[in-house]
Amino acid sequence: MDSYTNIMGIPVPKLTMAQTVERIGGVVEGERREELFHVVTLNPEIAMACQHDLELRGIVDRAGLLTADGIGIVMVSRLKGNPLPERVTGCDLLLELLAEGDGRRWTFYLLGADEQTNETAAQVIRAKYPGAVVAGRHHGYFGAEDEERIVEEIRWCSPDFLIVALGAPNAERFIHKYRRQLNAKVAMGVGGSLDIIAGKVPRAPLVWRKLNAEWLFRLLNQPSRWRRQLILPRFAVRALLYRRR
Repeated sequence: MDSYTNIMGIPVPKLTMAQTVERIGGVVEGERREELFHVVTLNPEIAMACQHDLELRGIVDRAGLLTADGIGIVMVSRLKGNPLPERVTGCDLLLELLAEGDGRRWTFYLLGADEQTNETAAQVIRAKYPGAVVAGRHHGYFGAEDEERIVEEIRWCSPDFLIVALGAPNAERFIHKYRRQLNAKVAMGVGGSLDIIAGKVPRAPLVWRKLNAEWLFRLLNQPSRWRRQLILPRFAVRALLYRRR
């Protein structure tokens, strides 16, 4: 049975990356469920939004698995004296699942990013992980009128993994809305991971990641992100002072 750390009222399981991949792999290798297994990569923005967005909080509570996406979540758990073992970010988790899927012939549907980035990411995955099958893909620039057609395409592809790069919480809302229709085993929001895989956005070097400074690397390379970074100190203060209502 999992042990958990409470982050602003949200129970986050204390799992390493290896344990997370093993857990998700067990879902993929099992029987197809009526409702897909939703993995939410919890970052400070989602945790903060859950404090006032009851619909999003319900989606998070109903998810099959939460992971600690970002050093902010891990640092708060350490300061509260109940530490999570490590970060399990959406991008790193996706790469680990692709590597595992390379040997198991897992199938992936890529939804999100612009058309060129989506296509390039699919090409990179096919070249680097030839055993991981890109069963289908679609860019993320679509309107509400296109959703039913896209959902039907995903359903027809019947992928093991639906990878959604629509940004948080749009990815989470899309997955939850169509959870019974997608005919996928696992669905996961991955933020800008397709941009990184396609080479559109540089990934922080390993030394930066080991120092938990990937956020700083991204800010230096994308100065326009500075407004998003303002949420980190607010999150830290509110999470440390959080008292269950």
